Amino acid sequence: MLGNHNSRTRTRTGWTLLIGVVIASLLLSGCGGTQKSKVYHVGILSGTSDFLPIGDGFRAKMTELGYVEGKNIVYDVQNADADPVALERMAKKFVDDKVDLIFTIATEATVAAKTATQGTNVPIIFAYAGLDGTNLVKSVREPGGNITGVRYPGTDQIVKRLELLIEMAPRVKRVWIGYDTIHPNATPTLAALRPFALSKGITLVEVPATAMKDFETDLTARAKLADPGVDAMLLMPDGFNHSPEGWGYIIKFASERKVPLAGSFLYTVEQGAVFGNADDFVQMGQLAAPLAVKVLNGTQAGTIPLVTPEQNLYINYKVAQQLGLKVSDGLLNQANKIIR
Repeated sequence: MLGNHNSRTRTRTGWTLLIGVVIASLLLSGCGGTQKSKVYHVGILSGTSDFLPIGDGFRAKMTELGYVEGKNIVYDVQNADADPVALERMAKKFVDDKVDLIFTIATEATVAAKTATQGTNVPIIFAYAGLDGTNLVKSVREPGGNITGVRYPGTDQIVKRLELLIEMAPRVKRVWIGYDTIHPNATPTLAALRPFALSKGITLVEVPATAMKDFETDLTARAKLADPGVDAMLLMPDGFNHSPEGWGYIIKFASERKVPLAGSFLYTVEQGAVFGNADDFVQMGQLAAPLAVKVLNGTQAGTIPLVTPEQNLYINYKVAQQLGLKVSDGLLNQANKIIR
């Protein structure tokens, strides 16, 4: 009898263990493998196509951090081509689609996304958005709300751009600046640029624009004059200056009239600007990716401090020589890239 009792006890114990293993296996496998890992949906919103390399850098870094496109993350990339109405529509669509995150590129896109996400829990990570006059964040250390990102360095960058232009072309007295009148960067940039120009004896030849065609109208008229009224040109921080159309008008005039052009990003220097001081597109996107990962893992975006990227200096030494400009050894030593 004792042997039979021990046998039944071992049998019950065995079944108990087996049932426990089966239950544990089901729990671990998500009830027979029906549970799937989370696939995050991220909307990428760019103000202009020239900024899309920022998105490329963002996605590449996200892959390094374990978010593989098509596996556990899906991107919807939208480019507004400097059309504010399109930006608003695209931002609203991301909210309607209930994306897990909106990654915005440049100021206009970020402003549109913040407006569209009011009253929702959709977080925003931005790259290259200006803070001055935009009310996007409360502070660099505590952005607040549903937003954080990699900021545009601010008006100091444009003042430095004019300073570098004066150093390379000391005879310049009239500097053309065209700008989008409703762009959020316009007012603070002009507020910083005007007094600095005045202190250096520089006249800013301002061309306020409500459409990119305004650039074409102004520059076409100047091109027909013996004296175009400008000695140099300087790129302003907005979509008109950096859209393919607006940039095309500017570089065409600068090249044909042989006036120095103070550019921004590397591509502007590669295409004919004497120099450019700006941030590296790909690096800005890469810097934003770790912030996005924190947010996707549950951290509130507004509690994550903003990141400030380092500025780069690019010099087109070949163009400088063609224009008879002298570039000091000091500037050449500072340059991140020199085109000879």
